[in-house]
Amino acid sequence: SIRTLAQVANQHPRVVSKCNEDLEALIGDSNRSIATLAITTLLKTGSENSIDRLLKQISAFLTEIADEYKITVVRSLQKLCLTYPSKHRVLVGFLSNFLREEGGFDFKRSIVNSIISLIRAVPESTESSLLHLCEFIEDCEFTMLSTQILHLLGELGPKTSAPPRYIRFIYNRVILENSAVRAAAVSALTKFAASCPSLRTSILTLLQRSLVDEDDETRDRAAIAVATLQNAMEAFPYVAPPEDDVVGDELPPDVPDPDDPAAYVLLEPLPMSFDKLERSMKAYMLTPMTMESPDPITVMALPIVEDTVADLQKTATGMTDEEDTAMNGDLPMVEEVKKEVADPAAAIYAIPELANLGRAFRSTAPVHLTESETEYVVQCTKHIFASHVVLQFSVQNTIDDQRLDNVTVLLDDSESEIFTVSGEIACDGIKYGDTKHCFAILERNAEIQLTPSHFTCELRFTVVQVDSTTGEEEGDKFEEEYPLEDLEIATSDFMAKVAVPDFRKAWEAVGNDNEVLEKFALQFKKMEDAVAAVLDFLGMQACDGTATVKPNAGGKPHMLHMSGVFVGGQQVLSRAQIVMQGTNSVVLKIAVRSEDSDVSRIVADCIR
Repeated sequence: SIRTLAQVANQHPRVVSKCNEDLEALIGDSNRSIATLAITTLLKTGSENSIDRLLKQISAFLTEIADEYKITVVRSLQKLCLTYPSKHRVLVGFLSNFLREEGGFDFKRSIVNSIISLIRAVPESTESSLLHLCEFIEDCEFTMLSTQILHLLGELGPKTSAPPRYIRFIYNRVILENSAVRAAAVSALTKFAASCPSLRTSILTLLQRSLVDEDDETRDRAAIAVATLQNAMEAFPYVAPPEDDVVGDELPPDVPDPDDPAAYVLLEPLPMSFDKLERSMKAYMLTPMTMESPDPITVMALPIVEDTVADLQKTATGMTDEEDTAMNGDLPMVEEVKKEVADPAAAIYAIPELANLGRAFRSTAPVHLTESETEYVVQCTKHIFASHVVLQFSVQNTIDDQRLDNVTVLLDDSESEIFTVSGEIACDGIKYGDTKHCFAILERNAEIQLTPSHFTCELRFTVVQVDSTTGEEEGDKFEEEYPLEDLEIATSDFMAKVAVPDFRKAWEAVGNDNEVLEKFALQFKKMEDAVAAVLDFLGMQACDGTATVKPNAGGKPHMLHMSGVFVGGQQVLSRAQIVMQGTNSVVLKIAVRSEDSDVSRIVADCIR
């Protein structure tokens, strides 16, 4: 019954709050499962004024229970802090106290990940939380947690009001820890030096001591950092601001010069992750004729690689995998084997007749053109090229006494001014239970602006009657036609979902010269549905975790940041403000930027 109450409290905490007095009596129950559920339910239903009292009761309880119950309570405390952000100091301080207590790796990891995810969600907690994590790594026995915290310090520490306060904690790890932690500490110190010119001289002295480290990784990181920082300090020597420039306690910003080489080399992220670089290189190698080309392989010459489902989930929540695990409460029991992402266009490259089309820009997800229970199951994958679209039709035969020969899909292009059917490739011998592919090639008229196009489709094939057990031919052959659902080629099919590491910086870099502004009224009852629809209309990737609508927004506007790459390699950025209007509609204000005003207009017109 208390488990049911805990589940109800997720959606209706006010209703369950009437039972709080009875739930508090269960905190001391001898059954630890009941006691844990009572505490987690109270944390969901309690008011802001009751938090301090609850923490006192939990403090004694946590010392007596196993780690698995402690982890459940930690997750509930994290969600409570998101509900009442003003209590972040109390809650983060409470969590950090238990970092110093006895506990296993999973328990300590749940606390660290909870604190990190709270930093992302409640920026006001950053400095106090970082100091708590600094104190934890002074006596941390887990290498993975130490390196995770050091990476976080290198990312967020230089942006705080007093970056020097973290240097001592980081350098202690260089002196006292194992090789993996020493290497992470060197990287963190490097980021501080690259971000804060005033600290470079002192940090350079510390880094030079790691040039003789016994570990190759630590020594190499230190050597690169020292050489890069020395070059930057010669080109842009730091000059302390005169005392006359200091107004009150406000100091001039300690930031590197825009042309500073250290900031560029040590802070700027790679154009793509190593995983995406690997996938892009494999796609490059699969493309016909590229390996025989004398042109050099550069990042700009590599194919555009879209984010995987894991990447989409990460950017949708704005959290890393570890932080998302802490938020959702699903600790993986077994390490999953990384699945290789196959290039959908590989089937196209294997067909000699299509080799002259060049490299595919992107491939869409399969679209069903029949129901899954019908006698012939057909799906279509759209492969986008620079001036063509190749439609790959996957045809499955579910009739045991038939074999399908000369299978094609006929498209009616009479109503389209943009696309013309220029060829087709049939497939033969689709036996019962088999799936094979036929193709249709559409040529695109580049002089006409892209708009959604619809095509009437019909499956055409020769039916060969066969024995259902042996597969041998038994009867006559005859031609057959089978109607399919209409196929749409949308403008969003020409947009690759590619996130940018820093949306604000990219938005300002593109500028507003080719910006298009629009306003729309859309019929949606929920903000979440409107956000999902806008992403679907544009075919773009949400950035900065803006795909997720904050709970208890109270009718406030939701800002959606999106990025993508349009066919031809044009980067497109978009900002959308979505506001609920009444109960059945939303108002959408959208701004689209790219380096081509025509592309900006095409993307803005995707809203319908």
